[in-house]
Amino acid sequence: MQKITLTIVAVILGIGSLTTGNIDHQLQRSITIDSLGACQGISYQNGRIFLYGDREAGIIREFKMEGDSLVYQHKEVKLTKNGQDVINHPTGIAYNGIGPTFIGNSIRLNAEGTKWKAVIYCVDWKALLSTGTLDASLLNTIDDDACIQGTRPEYVKYNNKWYVATVDYGDHGNEVRLYDPQKLAKAANTKEAGVLYKKFTCTPWVQNLHWIADKGVLVLIQNKIEGRQWRFTYVDLKKSIEAGKQVVISQVDDINRADELEGFSFIGNDERGIAVTSSRKSNVNFTKTTW
Repeated sequence: MQKITLTIVAVILGIGSLTTGNIDHQLQRSITIDSLGACQGISYQNGRIFLYGDREAGIIREFKMEGDSLVYQHKEVKLTKNGQDVINHPTGIAYNGIGPTFIGNSIRLNAEGTKWKAVIYCVDWKALLSTGTLDASLLNTIDDDACIQGTRPEYVKYNNKWYVATVDYGDHGNEVRLYDPQKLAKAANTKEAGVLYKKFTCTPWVQNLHWIADKGVLVLIQNKIEGRQWRFTYVDLKKSIEAGKQVVISQVDDINRADELEGFSFIGNDERGIAVTSSRKSNVNFTKTTW
């Protein structure tokens, strides 16, 4: 078992005064889950665990925790329509059981990987799981042209209202943006009037987002350098929106892993979690956090 102790920096009023404390954060064990391609993320939904990746087509598979084991439920979704790969590189699932469901996609436009197109898909989540493809469940395709690089949708709550947060991956100019979900669901692109609600700047190489509802905390799931190493940055969402830049509560960046962290979610409480990477082996990692 690898044990990591991290330091919390709590920003009082967003300026100047700092207090420090300790959180015990343990990387407990790692397993290998196949048939996902490069795993791109995890979505936890009331006991149901969905891992998604970029196999020969974009793929979602359902799992369940049984004791300490992650068990495949023999349910697979291919993100295709009419047999054609549509969401080839899924980068986030925004689901809250109330509003529309969105899936992100980052499309490589050149071989060098320097140009990307970001797209958000509004889907009928229940129909998608039932039919196993996008044929009867794809409701709308939205160009995320308000982004700088890539899109990673995740539901968050701000001032008692739900928004779809997304974030950039890159080395400069990165932002977390909040979109109005009802307007986003009907939009052709995210630059349409009323879609973008608020935004704030953040640090580079964010692969995914995770919302901790009972704490009002948004986790930036990051790489320390492009495509490598692990970093978790916990930010106060309300203070960050008001400041226009990330207000960091804590940061974990001393986990000794060189692979590409892609996603993370707590599973059932704010103690047990699963972090996923794009590696062929040890791509699913169980964590324990003591606040």
